Formats: sequence, structure tokens, C-alpha cells
Amino acid sequence: MKQINDFHHKKILVLGLAKSGVSAAQLLHNLGAFVTVNDSKPLDENPEAQGLLEQGITVICGSHPIELLEEGFQLIVKNPGIPYFNPMIKGAVERGIPVITEVELAYRVSEAPFLAITGSNGKTTTTTLLFDMLEVDKKKPLIAGNIGTVASNVAQVAEEDNKIVIELSSFQLMGIEKFKPKIAIITNIYEAHLDYHGTREEYAKAKGNITRNQDESDYLIVNVEQEIVMDIANSSNATIIPFSAKRELEYGAYVKDNIIYFNDQKIMALSDITYLSALNLENILSSVAAAKLSGVTNESIFAVLSTFKGVKHRLQFIKEVNGRKFYNDSKATNILATQNALAAFNEPVILLAGGLDRGNEFDELIPSLKNVKAMITFGQTAEKVEKAGKLAGIKTIKRVDNVDKAVPAAYDLSESGDVILLSPACASWDQYKTFEVRGDIFINAVHMLK
Repeated sequence: MKQINDFHHKKILVLGLAKSGVSAAQLLHNLGAFVTVNDSKPLDENPEAQGLLEQGITVICGSHPIELLEEGFQLIVKNPGIPYFNPMIKGAVERGIPVITEVELAYRVSEAPFLAITGSNGKTTTTTLLFDMLEVDKKKPLIAGNIGTVASNVAQVAEEDNKIVIELSSFQLMGIEKFKPKIAIITNIYEAHLDYHGTREEYAKAKGNITRNQDESDYLIVNVEQEIVMDIANSSNATIIPFSAKRELEYGAYVKDNIIYFNDQKIMALSDITYLSALNLENILSSVAAAKLSGVTNESIFAVLSTFKGVKHRLQFIKEVNGRKFYNDSKATNILATQNALAAFNEPVILLAGGLDRGNEFDELIPSLKNVKAMITFGQTAEKVEKAGKLAGIKTIKRVDNVDKAVPAAYDLSESGDVILLSPACASWDQYKTFEVRGDIFINAVHMLK
């Protein structure tokens, strides 16, 4: 870990705990900052805050008092889930107090370069594939961010010959100042998180921060088929590496004669890939590009892609019960992800969908519902999802309280040969802390079926 003086003797407020807040507070404390932690959960219900208190860090719990901002803080490190329209963050911005996220801290202390992945869909699969390729090739990767250990924890143990592979959300990317990945990937950008960002343009702007500090010595891997992504690429100073699943390119990652190429080099045949779909081909191409730029051999890439069976909660096959196949796609937190999931099946589908209401309708989902024979809905968006189902001509629609009850309800409506698919098209936060929790509840409910 680099020993830096950026935060020495600075008065810093860590707003919101969870894993990233705890790590940020501890790291800043060790770097000589005067740290105050503020979390909404009461102290007697907050073991993380209690642990920080025992380390000599000032802790204020139970509320977010706006008067805290008058105590002369020089920096705020916020939990990524706290939006910029939060009164504390608005107040900080109005007072000229810089606001960053924990990823920025990780970058500043890391001795290892970052390989960063963002996008609306495919981030987790791309991150996993790239990490696995580097691992098989003995490039000493470390995985961090949304699917790994907290970035600042990883950065503290990383050495120069490591590579930190990190999945980043738009929330995290809004809070960077110097973050400069050696390789950045933008998988795609679709309309998402509008309750947080307000507009698609602001969402895309946040995603574009991944390349904000890159220069020509760095690489930006982009989906050439998306105009909104190419707009970001055109304003970047990085060396641009395109990928396309639809056409042959002059350079970059593409498919020709059913073979994956990087530049003019054959990598492997599509027929040798175990986990292939239209969306996953894009993930594969972007991860191949990053792997080749990192010096990974074709043999290592082949070893990963010929055995990879997917990521938990992303079209994960659970089991077959009396001829019904159950799939967990809890990570489908937007409409596009559910459209891609439904496109993977030719069998009749019973769809389990619903969740956090972000203000959008589900009309875009209607064309993808042609194979859906029944729908089980839950959560804040149940009524909206049902509306789309009725417009698609689905005769059997049932509303239940939660995912736990959705599984037996779906089974009761099914018959041998059906697919029962959890693909909510919504975030989980109205009922569940994370999509992982939602998916695990689904898995458990499937195993409880008799």
C-alpha cells in the first residue's frame, strides 16, 4: 500500500457505513485523518459503528444531523447508495466540501493498476470472466468492488505485480477525482437508475467518469454498436478498443466466420464456448479484449470460456423438479436483463417479476413475453408488471407477497416441461437488501418444494 499524505490531519466525514464505509473509515484513520462516521442506524443496533468507536474513531449514529456540516470537514466519503439529492450531500456541495466514494480512496493507496468494468448489464459476468482469464494465466489478479471484497481493503494488500479487477456502478463513479484505470470497459448503457440520476443523460455521464482521467497510455474498451457509449469514447483521451457482436471490425474484438478475433488474431470458435447467448457474447468479447491487452494467452482464454457456466443469480440453473426447470436470474434488475433472460428459452415460461418502483412502466417488456404462459408478481411494481402481462395476452397472472411465496405459486401453475424463471426486471430494495438475498430466498424456496 502506498503511504500517502493526501488525508493526513484532514477532518473527514464518512457518511453511511456498510462494508465500504467501515473500510474507508479505518483506512483514513490509519492514514492520519481526523475521522467522524455518521450512520442512520442507532449505535446499540450498529456493531460496525461500535467497532469503529473502540478504535478511537468519532461516531454519530441514529440520524444525519445537517448541523454536522458546520464542523469544518474538508472531505466527505459517502456510501454509494446515498444520492446526491440527499440533504447532507446537497449541503456539502453547497458549502464546497468535496464528496468522494470509497473507490477513490482505494485508487490512491493502491500499488496495483485497476482494470475497471461498468455498464447497465453484463458487468458481473464480464468482471468474472476477466478475473478468471487473468487467474488461469497467473497474472495475479485481485477482485474488488460489487462482486468482490471492498476495494480499499483489496488496495491495501495489493502489490505492483497484481491487477485489481473491479466492477463499478454509476453510483461509485460519481464520486471520483483521480481514479484512473489502466483498462476500462463500458459494456453497454441503457435506461436505468433514473430514481437516482434523474435522466438517462446524467446516468450516462456518471458511467463516463470511468474514463475521465485516462490518457493515451490507458485503454477504453467500448461497445461500438451503442451510440451513447461511442459518445463517451469520442470524448475520452484513452486509446479506444472497440468490440462488436454484430459485425467484423478493422481492429478490436469481433466475430468472423463464427470465430472470435482480437485484432486479426483468431482466439477461439463460438462452438467451443459453454455459456453463449447474444448478451453474453458481448461480455465475452469485452473480457477477451481486456485479457489480450493484459498479455493473457489464447490457451488461458480457451480454458475459461470452454468451462464457464455462468454467475450466481444470473440465469443460474437451480434444479429440475418433476420436469419443471428452475432458473435464478435475480440480478435482472432492469427490463433489458429480463428481456435477455426470456430470449434464452424456447420452452413455456412462468415468470416471477416485480420489485422496487423506479417510476418506469414495463411496455418495453411486452414483446419478450410471447413464451410466458403465466406470471407471478410481487413488490412495489406488481401492478405495473401485471399491466404489461395483460397487454401481452397472458391469461394467468397471480400476485403474491414475496419471492418466498412466488415459488410454490408458480409450481402450482406449472406442468412438466415448463421453465420457472425468477427475472424480476426490478431492483430488490423494496423488500430485500440486495438482489443476492432475493436470489438466495428463491433458491431456498425451490429446494423446499416437495
